[in-house]
Amino acid sequence: MDEWDNPDVGLLYDINGLAREAPGWADHLMEYVGEYGTVVALMVLGLWAWWTARRRPDAVASVAGLVWAPVAAGVALLVNVPIRGFVERPRPFLTHDGLEVLVAGKTDFSFVSDHATLAMALAVGIFMVNRKLGTLGILVAVFAGFCRIYMGVHYPTDVIGGLALGTAVTLLLAPVALALLTPLLRAVAASRAGVLVRTPEVAAQDAAAEQREYDRGLAA
Repeated sequence: MDEWDNPDVGLLYDINGLAREAPGWADHLMEYVGEYGTVVALMVLGLWAWWTARRRPDAVASVAGLVWAPVAAGVALLVNVPIRGFVERPRPFLTHDGLEVLVAGKTDFSFVSDHATLAMALAVGIFMVNRKLGTLGILVAVFAGFCRIYMGVHYPTDVIGGLALGTAVTLLLAPVALALLTPLLRAVAASRAGVLVRTPEVAAQDAAAEQREYDRGLAA
């Protein structure tokens, strides 16, 4: 797999070398952040975006977009399964000596990074609905990829591939996904669980708008 290793192995050693020079507590922190912390942060951003989306005039469409974010992440991870099987790139610590590996037990293939794929799919999904929170989410996703290199479990190109895959799946499949999810969320909004999609104030505004449309239709 030399053709894969050569372009980014030097950067791998540079970034992973930070782990060797850092104190133990910093490595433990990066291990936790790289494994769990960034995903939790993106989940918090997603919940924050949902809380604000319920108050928007386009609440139904906005919440549908946020529902698509985790679904897109799951689809992207499924797409990555055959990619990993086709490329069959070993983890960097299996083919390169001297790496500081912070997480043991990684025996699956390396390209592309599941963590980077998952994180970017979530971030782009949030960005489609809320630019400010989405931008923050994209930064978190990039940092998640950096953590994976720092931890010695991925090459930089694994991370770049994951970020690209998460972005592509989320954006390219969004039109079809939203066409399916928006009617579903509209039905939920009209049910007893409607508060999950829009606030009572927005629901009242929508009902008033529908009534005005109905009245205009009768007048015509």
